Amino acid sequence: MNREWVRKKLEEFDNLAMRYDNSIAPGDFIGNEALSEQLHRAEPTVRKILTTLDTRLADRLDLNAMAGAASARTLVHQALGILDDMGEWAANLTSDAPTLPADRLHQWVWEAARTFWDSKHFRAAVDAAANAVNAHTQAKVGRRDIFDCDLMNQVFTEKPKPGAVHLRLPGDSTDQTVASRSRALRPFAEGCFAGIRNPAAHEHGPDWSEQKALESLAALSILARWIEECDVVTAP
Repeated sequence: MNREWVRKKLEEFDNLAMRYDNSIAPGDFIGNEALSEQLHRAEPTVRKILTTLDTRLADRLDLNAMAGAASARTLVHQALGILDDMGEWAANLTSDAPTLPADRLHQWVWEAARTFWDSKHFRAAVDAAANAVNAHTQAKVGRRDIFDCDLMNQVFTEKPKPGAVHLRLPGDSTDQTVASRSRALRPFAEGCFAGIRNPAAHEHGPDWSEQKALESLAALSILARWIEECDVVTAP
């Protein structure tokens, strides 16, 4: 987060709202029209900032309500307080347990998930990431006619049909580590699509928690790294 930019936008909005409030004559409810237009023009960016800092602040922002500009200033002041103390929160309130930065997941996964994640649509983020892994796998083996579980089963099969394009980990296939990893590829890949992608795509009801979604993205990231590592092989 660019905190200097965020602070600048919030302070500019606060100043604008103050000027609008001061333009309201005693006994009136509406202030300067030009200032009102500027407030509404700046509102989407401020709402996005408030959503990022605390969604509850964004939910309460309503310039069209009675005393909307004054209420907006209160919300902005709270947001500035959050911004001031974020560094201390991270230093003093965060668990000592290791964390998993989402933007360091495999690029296929995070680039696809990012837009949905930023808007707090966690299940949709997982679905998008799985679709991206599927698409990159199709591109790698040159197959558009199969997808999801069927794709994973065919590209990682231990008994490919003659002439079939499939994926294999590099290295000596007689090496115990290479052999054990190779055996894990197909069931792990199928599990990611059957157990993660399918529920993400077809479940209804409440959205997934951030933790559940992040764990799912981590599994898809492992799969993406394995797929990228594999060589493309044509069965004799």
